[in-house]
Amino acid sequence: MTYCVAMRVNDGLVFLSDSRTNAGVDQIGTFRKMSVFENPGDRMLVLMTAGNLSISQSIRQIVSEYISPEGLSIWTAPNMHDAARMVGEAIRSVYDRDAVALEKFGIDFNVSLIFGGQIKGERCRLFQMYSAGNFIESHDENTYFQIGEAKYGKPIIDRVISPQTPLDEAAKCALISMDSTLRSNISVGFPLDLLVYESGSLAVGRFVTVDEKNQYFQMIRNNWGKQLKSVFEGIADPVWDAAPETTSNVLSSLGGTSQPVRVKPPVGIARDGEVRSLQRQTLAQDDSGNKQY
Repeated sequence: MTYCVAMRVNDGLVFLSDSRTNAGVDQIGTFRKMSVFENPGDRMLVLMTAGNLSISQSIRQIVSEYISPEGLSIWTAPNMHDAARMVGEAIRSVYDRDAVALEKFGIDFNVSLIFGGQIKGERCRLFQMYSAGNFIESHDENTYFQIGEAKYGKPIIDRVISPQTPLDEAAKCALISMDSTLRSNISVGFPLDLLVYESGSLAVGRFVTVDEKNQYFQMIRNNWGKQLKSVFEGIADPVWDAAPETTSNVLSSLGGTSQPVRVKPPVGIARDGEVRSLQRQTLAQDDSGNKQY
């Protein structure tokens, strides 16, 4: 499996991918998931992949060579939408060629991609591609995409990233998101590829391959855990069975009606607590024989 995340903010784009593949506990490999299609001054495009490695590698090769019926390629497409459409055509081409054969061996056609960048004359754009070759585009309401093991790194992004987020802060958030995923899922691993693209530059500006010894990543890994623990410890414990007007942080109100859903024991089986409850009810009877509740 893998984890890739890309963010589109006003200042540019951030791409981050791991490089682990997993075909079983004894078949762990390292394959880089990020590919850059760059013609400085004209376009800078990034493709990140997750899913079946043989499928994604075939798609990447076809993307680099594909020429549309109109004579256009990813190197000459006039805009990002047309370039994304060509990536979709490459996905469908591999599906048409390999899907039936893979199915005979019980292998699903499983691939997902993130494609983004900038072509001269238009703004930065970001797309998520699916196995059918269709895609969606990022807008201000949804400024990022994830593929692969996305759930562990999602919460920090949801709380931090907006179109106004500076590029360096977006890169920091992406790395924290990756660290959370690395800690929780062994199918994601080093080295990491991080590309930070400044809008209008039309070339790769900041790129780094991050290994376990990277100074900045180690700082994030250590400090983020400490800061989380500090914030956690600074939040007050809940107060039980209290009136809200008498104290703060009341979790359970005095006299509240909350009750769990209780399953009654089989006939003939009485728990100690039920026996004591019956005894209390008996003692509560008044002289007239009426029960007091």
